Amino acid sequence: MIDSAFSGADGVRLADVNGDHLPDIATGWEEGGFTKVYLHPGYELVRKKWPSVIAGKTPDVEDAVLVDLDSDGNKDVISSSEGDTKKVFVHWAPSQATDYLDSSKWESQVLPASEIDIQWMFAHPVQLDGLNGPDLVLGSKGKEAKIGWFQAPENPRNLDKWTWHPISPATWIMSIFMKDMDGDGDLDILTSDRKPGPSNGVRWLENPGNSKKQPEEWPSHFIGCEGLEVKFMDTGDLNGDGLEDVVATESTNQQIVWMKRMDPQGLNWERYTIDIPKLTGRGKAVKIGDINGDGKPDLAHTTEASPDGGKSGVFWLSYRDNPGESQWDWHNISGPEGYKFDRIELVDLDGDGDLDLLTCEENFGSNSQGLGVIWYENPKKP
Repeated sequence: MIDSAFSGADGVRLADVNGDHLPDIATGWEEGGFTKVYLHPGYELVRKKWPSVIAGKTPDVEDAVLVDLDSDGNKDVISSSEGDTKKVFVHWAPSQATDYLDSSKWESQVLPASEIDIQWMFAHPVQLDGLNGPDLVLGSKGKEAKIGWFQAPENPRNLDKWTWHPISPATWIMSIFMKDMDGDGDLDILTSDRKPGPSNGVRWLENPGNSKKQPEEWPSHFIGCEGLEVKFMDTGDLNGDGLEDVVATESTNQQIVWMKRMDPQGLNWERYTIDIPKLTGRGKAVKIGDINGDGKPDLAHTTEASPDGGKSGVFWLSYRDNPGESQWDWHNISGPEGYKFDRIELVDLDGDGDLDLLTCEENFGSNSQGLGVIWYENPKKP
């Protein structure tokens, strides 16, 4: 366990904060109303609670991500809030690296351009226009939901100068990846959109290529999962053909959907489904990685299991002959403790050469704050 101090841990995002080549974590605690950063303590202490700092107060926070927004060498944090808050917060890190864990040295500000009655769900820092510092691609949910990007000004600290560019309608953005989907040399947006509507499903938004003259909307190309309650997704070459595929979990039919890329341009896809068994809950997140070290890609999966049903919420999956099989072998990771698991990172946290599973558990209520930010140690390979 990394931390269970508050209620409602919601998401884990990784970056190397201090240059030690170890993964550090940003997490928003939605019900607790805080955003925290956790520093990897080194392999010897990795099984203890990690050193951490509260970067700022963030009511209704749904996502937190690390980025050096002002290019001063220190990782700041961007928090996205939904609910009644409907703001994007910038948490400026201390100017001295030695003060990083001193919460009194952090400064939190609201990004003014985000105060437009939108519930913000997920942020992806990226250099999109080739100008100034990193820009921010964000997705949202609700009646006025959009996906778009905040353009950084010459001085990123001047938050009044940031500009919001909506590029597509949305319903409930779950995942955002920046990928060159069509091989034309610029970054497109790959996203999963959860709720019913014209943008529902997994699709990619085509970068028009000229940031100074971009139209309000980017062309949209659907990959799959239209009409389904799709959650988190991941990308990777699942079948070894050299093309990057997409996998997503959906809870309408309780399936993991493999969207197999059929061309380099990202316009033709074949869809395969993997059944989610009744021994676990409603699908939430999926991640690709070689978990058992046999050279073949596996999947890690989390769910929202019933709080009183005794079901396990974290598994890894392996296929037998080919990944197009609908029945994969499910291997229990978590046991019955915890039930509202979230986004996954597969990363070697203890330095033993295999992939561990990092996630969070958002269970909250009068009797439990949940497991918080946790990781599951991969046992030694057979």
